[in-house]
Amino acid sequence: MHVRQWITVALLAVSIPGTAQAQLKVVTSTTDLYDIAEAVGGDKIKASHIGEGFQDPHFIEAKPSFVLQLRNADVWAFVGLELEIGWMPLLLDGARNPKIQLGGSGYVDVSRAMPLIDVPRGNVDRSMGDVHPLGNPHYWLDPENGRRMAKLFLAKFSELDPKNAAVYTANEKSFEGKLGTAEAGWQAQLAQIKGKPVVAWHTSWNYFAEYTGMRIVAYMEPKPGVPPSPSHLLQVVQAVKTSGAKVIIMEPFYDKKMADLVARQTGATVLVLPPSVGGVPGITNYIQLMQHDIAELSTHVK
Repeated sequence: MHVRQWITVALLAVSIPGTAQAQLKVVTSTTDLYDIAEAVGGDKIKASHIGEGFQDPHFIEAKPSFVLQLRNADVWAFVGLELEIGWMPLLLDGARNPKIQLGGSGYVDVSRAMPLIDVPRGNVDRSMGDVHPLGNPHYWLDPENGRRMAKLFLAKFSELDPKNAAVYTANEKSFEGKLGTAEAGWQAQLAQIKGKPVVAWHTSWNYFAEYTGMRIVAYMEPKPGVPPSPSHLLQVVQAVKTSGAKVIIMEPFYDKKMADLVARQTGATVLVLPPSVGGVPGITNYIQLMQHDIAELSTHVK
């Protein structure tokens, strides 16, 4: 195509209503935030995410392509509580985008909207393992916090794009409605889980435990982020036998070897549960994630 013709076509595209509608560019640190942002934003936003659901969100490689994503972002939404501390500063520094720096209009620390658990008292040091000094960051595994996330996105998108506030409000209500319907459907499964003893690999399941009522009787990690020693494994085996726990739950990105060893010695089942959207194939949204994990756990704790 001749250059003059190309320019004419481009100008026509801009002049035709609806063909070049501006969308908020939203980047999230995790797939869970991404899915809820998309549910609220709909076609008024263009969303992307950094981490994948099958990755440990503490350890994401800070790729140059992520810097490019952030360079033009209107919103950067992240879990916070130092979950992304190992890689987020590198990306934000590289992006040089004032909108998404601390204090910018698009800097969204989602943890600020959450009631937190496991906030340590006193001094925190490395001898305690990978303890998060501001509180446990895995709050999305409680649907009530999923609602808080949706409301936060509603407020931010409406602030930055007020002409579409009514659309964001309707989308947020629709998300809450779908989540409420799903919750009503899994109440019987929650009743089967309530009070049942389980072993968890990491403290990432603590919010999920509060929601489901499952009772975590031991952790495979002696301290957060610290692999189990032989003496600690003996303690876990004893806890399983004493409590009657039938399940060891863990994320797909941890090595199953030690959990399998405990399972062989106790008869418990190692249950690999995705902690995030996309953590296993077929889990493509937040409601599916919660539904899957609750259904799987209720089946195995009986």
